[in-house]
Amino acid sequence: MRALAIGGFLTALALFVAVEWAARRPGSRIPSLADVCAYVMRYEVGPVPVGRIGLFGFWWWLGWHFLAR
Repeated sequence: MRALAIGGFLTALALFVAVEWAARRPGSRIPSLADVCAYVMRYEVGPVPVGRIGLFGFWWWLGWHFLAR
């Protein structure tokens, strides 16, 4: 089961690298990770920066699950 989880994460990482590489080609219509993050960070509902709160929550969740021991 552990090998399956590791294989899944490695597959996801390889797909991420492939999409990012495709996004950085000249004339590509695929947004890069930086473009997606910039779009999310600008998202607001009224005066509340929902995108920033969501990204902060995502990083908190990621750190809690993978870095806390």
